[in-house]
Amino acid sequence: MKIIVVALVMLSLVLARPFVVYGQKQLVLLKGEKVLLRLSPGDDIVFKIKGGDSRINSYVNNLFDTAVMVHQLIVPFRKIDRIYFKHKNFANRIGGLLVVGGVGYFLIDQFNTVVVHGEKATWNENVGTASIIMTGVGLPMMLIKKKSQRIKPGYTLMTVEEGSPFYLPDLQRMQF
Repeated sequence: MKIIVVALVMLSLVLARPFVVYGQKQLVLLKGEKVLLRLSPGDDIVFKIKGGDSRINSYVNNLFDTAVMVHQLIVPFRKIDRIYFKHKNFANRIGGLLVVGGVGYFLIDQFNTVVVHGEKATWNENVGTASIIMTGVGLPMMLIKKKSQRIKPGYTLMTVEEGSPFYLPDLQRMQF
């Protein structure tokens, strides 16, 4: 009887154990309601202060409501002029699709010529021109990426906590 009671108590403790979730603040850069950058404590940050000449390379040590602590320096959000990070946009995705489409179009035509029709591989003027144009237009669109963002009207730096619509939990740090 004692074993059953102990087993039931242990089972109830295991099942009633609350889920442990590590909720921490995040620094987000918003353009309107779109999140462009999300940083958590420990992430690397590169920024420039208004009126300063050089970039500051550091890590996010702590986040406050109106400031960020990088290493041992507290920087108010209003003093940050520019944040450096590579971000992709819609043109980068379209460029990648154009490059894949241009190369794929040429390869499918060659496959069709050699395997399906049993002829030697030849240069088709129309297919070659279309492939070169698609690849030539798509490659710069795919490779040119903005490396920084100036904090100007319309862009907002803010600290968000769990419960905010801009907060994204880090699923790797969750325990069940």
